Amino acid sequence: MAVGTVLVTTGKGAKRAGRARGGMTKKRGVDWLLLALVIVGALAVIAPFYLVLVNSFKSPIDYATGGPLALPESLDFTGIVKFWERVHFPQKVWNSIFISGVVAVLAVVISMLNAFAIGIGRVRGRAWIVLLFLLANLLPQEALLYPLYYMFKEIGLYDNVWSVIIIFTVIQAAFGTYLLSSVYGTFPKEILEAASIDGATRWQILWRVVFPISRPTLSVLLIFFFIWTWNEFLIPLTFLASNDYQTVPVAISVLQGDRLMDVTTTSASALLGIIPTLIFFLIFQRTLTRGITAGAVK
Repeated sequence: MAVGTVLVTTGKGAKRAGRARGGMTKKRGVDWLLLALVIVGALAVIAPFYLVLVNSFKSPIDYATGGPLALPESLDFTGIVKFWERVHFPQKVWNSIFISGVVAVLAVVISMLNAFAIGIGRVRGRAWIVLLFLLANLLPQEALLYPLYYMFKEIGLYDNVWSVIIIFTVIQAAFGTYLLSSVYGTFPKEILEAASIDGATRWQILWRVVFPISRPTLSVLLIFFFIWTWNEFLIPLTFLASNDYQTVPVAISVLQGDRLMDVTTTSASALLGIIPTLIFFLIFQRTLTRGITAGAVK
């Protein structure tokens, strides 16, 4: 009897071990598949940057003889210098930094005030207001161009950086309000009640309680608003007609349509357009990481 029990037990253990090995093999297969997909995605992202970087330091003759994939025989800065001088690149960078920075700060402040009133203040019709902000984010920019163009023409702000700042502040604040309203709606009531019992006003609760706790989320919004505004093209192209007010994406696109532009100069313009946002991202990388992970850990 004992021998039979041992055999049965051994048989069950073998079956479990077989299932475990099969599960491990299947899991490893899925892991290898995911790794292959990640590698393919990384190559798809890196390939354009490689082409831009390599061709930015080629001469037109070097590009014609070696093609776009070959490394340059010698570093040539002609394309970078040509683009730098033709578009007055420092001025375009300053325009983009000024517009993106002001929009990011204003949009975060407005989003926080709106979300505090909706999520914590519990105004009437809260769900409909949040839905309205969501619908505002779904509107295509092409549908806004003509009415905004007519409005800014009438008030004298056409071909002025403040027209673009106002438009993007409203657009980004609509998204920020929608996001923060959901976050503030789950804010711990005990903390708010304790602050109210201690005699804090709503303004003090906002800046001394809500703002410090939600600072990581606000930092992430600030970074995204800056990058999103920097990369915008259609609205700055429409509302900034003068060369002195153009942003970096607009300057790059205008010159790329010029017949006098060669491939090396075009690559150099793309490289110079990427570098400022890359530097900005590297500076605030830790802030972005902390902000994203802060919501996952209580």
